[in-house]
Amino acid sequence: MVLLQELSELLQAEDPEERQIITGVSWESYEALLNDLGDRLEYRVTYLDGVIELMSPNRRHESRKSVTGSLLEIYFQEKRIPYFPLGSTTFRKQAKRGGVEPDESYCIGMEKEFPDLAIEIVFSSGGIDKLEVYKRLGVKEVWFFINNQFTVYHLRGENYELVAHSELLPDLDLTTLAQYVISDYPLDAAIAFREKIKML
Repeated sequence: MVLLQELSELLQAEDPEERQIITGVSWESYEALLNDLGDRLEYRVTYLDGVIELMSPNRRHESRKSVTGSLLEIYFQEKRIPYFPLGSTTFRKQAKRGGVEPDESYCIGMEKEFPDLAIEIVFSSGGIDKLEVYKRLGVKEVWFFINNQFTVYHLRGENYELVAHSELLPDLDLTTLAQYVISDYPLDAAIAFREKIKML
Protein backbone atom coordinates (compact mmCIF):
# COMPACT_ATOMS: atom_id res chain seq x y z
CA MET A 1 0.00 0.00 0.00
CA VAL A 2 1.38 3.40 -1.03
CA LEU A 3 1.29 5.98 1.76
CA LEU A 4 0.05 9.51 1.05
CA GLN A 5 3.55 11.00 1.42
CA GLU A 6 5.04 8.37 -0.90
CA LEU A 7 2.31 9.03 -3.48
CA SER A 8 3.01 12.78 -3.32
CA GLU A 9 6.74 12.21 -3.87
CA LEU A 10 6.01 9.80 -6.73
CA LEU A 11 3.76 12.33 -8.48
CA GLN A 12 6.38 15.05 -8.07
CA ALA A 13 9.09 12.87 -9.60
CA GLU A 14 6.93 11.78 -12.54
CA ASP A 15 5.22 15.11 -13.20
CA PRO A 16 7.86 17.83 -13.58
CA GLU A 17 7.05 21.32 -14.79
CA GLU A 18 8.43 22.04 -18.22
CA ARG A 19 9.69 25.48 -19.20
CA GLN A 20 10.92 26.69 -22.58
CA ILE A 21 12.40 30.09 -23.42
CA ILE A 22 12.33 31.46 -26.97
CA THR A 23 14.17 34.67 -27.82
CA GLY A 24 13.89 37.14 -30.71
CA VAL A 25 10.10 36.90 -30.96
CA SER A 26 8.17 39.78 -32.51
CA TRP A 27 4.88 40.97 -31.04
CA GLU A 28 3.11 39.67 -34.15
CA SER A 29 4.62 36.20 -33.64
CA TYR A 30 3.55 36.27 -29.99
CA GLU A 31 -0.02 37.13 -31.02
CA ALA A 32 0.07 34.35 -33.65
CA LEU A 33 1.21 31.84 -31.01
CA LEU A 34 -1.64 32.86 -28.71
CA ASN A 35 -4.09 32.38 -31.58
CA ASP A 36 -2.62 28.96 -32.38
CA LEU A 37 -2.85 27.85 -28.75
CA GLY A 38 -6.40 29.19 -28.37
CA ASP A 39 -8.02 28.09 -25.11
CA ARG A 40 -5.74 25.11 -24.56
CA LEU A 41 -4.66 24.96 -20.94
CA GLU A 42 -1.45 22.97 -21.24
CA TYR A 43 0.76 26.09 -21.45
CA ARG A 44 1.07 29.43 -19.70
CA VAL A 45 2.64 31.99 -22.03
CA THR A 46 4.61 35.03 -20.86
CA TYR A 47 6.10 37.66 -23.17
CA LEU A 48 8.60 40.38 -22.34
CA ASP A 49 10.70 42.43 -24.76
CA GLY A 50 10.89 39.79 -27.48
CA VAL A 51 11.31 36.79 -25.17
CA ILE A 52 8.61 34.15 -24.74
CA GLU A 53 8.37 31.70 -21.87
CA LEU A 54 6.19 28.63 -22.35
CA MET A 55 5.48 26.86 -19.08
CA SER A 56 3.62 23.58 -18.86
CA PRO A 57 2.28 23.36 -15.29
CA ASN A 58 2.36 20.03 -13.52
CA ARG A 59 -0.33 18.37 -11.43
CA ARG A 60 0.83 19.88 -8.13
CA HIS A 61 0.89 23.34 -9.71
CA GLU A 62 -2.67 23.08 -10.98
CA SER A 63 -3.90 21.64 -7.68
CA ARG A 64 -2.38 24.52 -5.65
CA LYS A 65 -3.72 27.05 -8.18
CA SER A 66 -7.27 25.70 -7.99
CA VAL A 67 -7.33 25.35 -4.21
CA THR A 68 -5.90 28.86 -3.74
CA GLY A 69 -8.60 30.29 -6.02
CA SER A 70 -11.37 28.36 -4.27
CA LEU A 71 -10.29 29.48 -0.81
CA LEU A 72 -9.83 33.09 -1.85
CA GLU A 73 -13.33 33.13 -3.33
CA ILE A 74 -14.68 31.77 -0.04
CA TYR A 75 -12.99 34.74 1.65
CA PHE A 76 -14.51 37.23 -0.81
CA GLN A 77 -17.96 35.70 -0.32
CA GLU A 78 -17.87 35.56 3.47
CA LYS A 79 -16.52 39.12 3.73
CA ARG A 80 -18.95 40.39 1.06
CA ILE A 81 -16.10 41.80 -1.03
CA PRO A 82 -17.17 42.35 -4.67
CA TYR A 83 -14.81 40.37 -6.90
CA PHE A 84 -14.46 39.41 -10.54
CA PRO A 85 -12.48 36.20 -11.14
CA LEU A 86 -10.36 36.32 -14.29
CA GLY A 87 -8.37 33.10 -13.82
CA SER A 88 -5.58 32.61 -16.35
CA THR A 89 -6.82 35.18 -18.85
CA THR A 90 -4.10 36.45 -21.21
CA PHE A 91 -3.33 40.07 -20.32
CA ARG A 92 -1.13 41.98 -22.74
CA LYS A 93 -0.22 45.45 -23.89
CA GLN A 94 1.72 45.89 -27.11
CA ALA A 95 2.91 49.39 -26.22
CA LYS A 96 4.52 47.97 -23.06
CA ARG A 97 5.93 44.89 -24.87
CA GLY A 98 4.55 42.56 -22.24
CA GLY A 99 1.97 39.85 -21.80
CA VAL A 100 1.23 37.28 -19.12
CA GLU A 101 -1.19 34.55 -18.05
CA PRO A 102 -1.40 34.42 -14.24
CA ASP A 103 -2.39 31.27 -12.41
CA GLU A 104 -5.29 33.15 -10.81
CA SER A 105 -6.33 36.79 -11.05
CA TYR A 106 -9.07 39.04 -9.73
CA CYS A 107 -10.50 42.49 -10.08
CA ILE A 108 -11.70 43.73 -6.69
CA GLY A 109 -14.58 46.15 -6.27
CA MET A 110 -15.31 46.53 -9.97
CA GLU A 111 -14.26 44.94 -13.23
CA LYS A 112 -11.29 46.56 -15.00
CA GLU A 113 -9.10 45.98 -18.05
CA PHE A 114 -6.33 44.45 -15.93
CA PRO A 115 -6.66 42.64 -12.60
CA ASP A 116 -5.92 44.20 -9.24
CA LEU A 117 -4.49 40.92 -7.96
CA ALA A 118 -2.46 38.26 -9.76
CA ILE A 119 -1.37 35.01 -8.14
CA GLU A 120 1.55 32.86 -9.28
CA ILE A 121 2.18 29.33 -8.02
CA VAL A 122 5.93 28.65 -8.21
CA PHE A 123 7.54 25.23 -8.14
CA SER A 124 10.56 25.93 -10.36
CA SER A 125 12.75 28.99 -10.73
CA GLY A 126 14.14 30.81 -13.72
CA GLY A 127 12.48 32.29 -16.75
CA ILE A 128 11.05 35.70 -17.45
CA ASP A 129 10.78 38.34 -14.71
CA LYS A 130 6.99 38.25 -14.26
CA LEU A 131 7.00 41.17 -11.84
CA GLU A 132 8.35 43.33 -14.66
CA VAL A 133 5.49 42.22 -16.92
CA TYR A 134 2.88 42.84 -14.20
CA LYS A 135 4.42 46.26 -13.51
CA ARG A 136 4.05 47.23 -17.16
CA LEU A 137 0.39 46.19 -17.04
CA GLY A 138 -0.24 48.14 -13.81
CA VAL A 139 -1.36 45.16 -11.70
CA LYS A 140 -1.59 46.50 -8.14
CA GLU A 141 -0.56 43.38 -6.25
CA VAL A 142 1.14 40.08 -7.08
CA TRP A 143 1.27 37.07 -4.78
CA PHE A 144 3.84 34.32 -5.30
CA PHE A 145 3.15 31.00 -3.58
CA ILE A 146 6.65 29.57 -3.04
CA ASN A 147 7.72 26.84 -0.58
CA ASN A 148 4.20 26.68 0.87
CA GLN A 149 3.97 30.36 1.75
CA PHE A 150 2.82 33.57 0.09
CA THR A 151 5.17 36.41 -0.81
CA VAL A 152 3.40 39.68 -1.61
CA TYR A 153 4.48 42.55 -3.84
CA HIS A 154 2.48 45.79 -3.94
CA LEU A 155 2.89 48.35 -6.73
CA ARG A 156 3.94 51.78 -5.44
CA GLY A 157 4.33 54.28 -8.21
CA GLU A 158 6.65 52.72 -10.77
CA ASN A 159 7.97 49.79 -8.72
CA TYR A 160 6.86 46.84 -6.63
CA GLU A 161 7.60 46.76 -2.94
CA LEU A 162 7.83 43.54 -0.94
CA VAL A 163 5.22 43.87 1.82
CA ALA A 164 4.41 41.82 4.91
CA HIS A 165 0.72 41.32 4.06
CA SER A 166 -1.75 42.09 1.31
CA GLU A 167 -2.73 45.73 1.12
CA LEU A 168 -5.69 44.89 -1.12
CA LEU A 169 -7.00 42.42 1.48
CA PRO A 170 -5.39 43.64 4.72
CA ASP A 171 -7.54 41.48 7.01
CA LEU A 172 -6.66 38.22 5.27
CA ASP A 173 -4.01 36.24 7.15
CA LEU A 174 -1.93 34.74 4.33
CA THR A 175 -0.10 32.38 6.69
CA THR A 176 -3.43 30.83 7.63
CA LEU A 177 -4.53 30.75 3.98
CA ALA A 178 -1.31 28.93 3.04
CA GLN A 179 -1.95 26.26 5.68
CA TYR A 180 -5.29 25.47 4.06
CA VAL A 181 -3.87 25.61 0.52
CA ILE A 182 -1.42 22.77 1.28
CA SER A 183 -4.03 20.54 2.94
CA ASP A 184 -4.21 17.01 1.51
CA TYR A 185 -8.01 17.21 1.49
CA PRO A 186 -9.39 20.27 -0.38
CA LEU A 187 -13.01 19.75 0.72
CA ASP A 188 -12.06 19.60 4.39
CA ALA A 189 -9.82 22.64 3.92
CA ALA A 190 -12.61 24.64 2.27
CA ILE A 191 -15.12 23.79 5.00
CA ALA A 192 -12.67 24.59 7.82
CA PHE A 193 -11.49 27.81 6.16
CA ARG A 194 -15.06 29.03 5.70
CA GLU A 195 -15.82 28.37 9.36
CA LYS A 196 -12.67 30.20 10.41
CA ILE A 197 -13.56 33.23 8.27
CA LYS A 198 -17.06 33.35 9.79
CA MET A 199 -15.54 33.63 13.26
CA LEU A 200 -13.35 36.64 12.39
